[in-house]
Amino acid sequence: MWDVWTFPLAIVILVIAFIGWKAIKNWNQMNVALEERDSGVSEVVEDHPFTANPILWVIGVAALFILFVIFFYWASSK
Repeated sequence: MWDVWTFPLAIVILVIAFIGWKAIKNWNQMNVALEERDSGVSEVVEDHPFTANPILWVIGVAALFILFVIFFYWASSK
């Protein structure tokens, strides 16, 4: 009834959902400036522009899971 990849895939889905939830939570906390000039870039994004991007985190988690599946089948075929 349950496939071998059901629980690992569920864990990956939960991690991706958590990343999305944190990104939306942080996005809702940003203040919208109604001035003529936009507000400056935050220090965290300025220091680490790629680590603050949730899309890259989701791609990384999915890529690690895919690589794990490929490695598992490669190792089990030998």
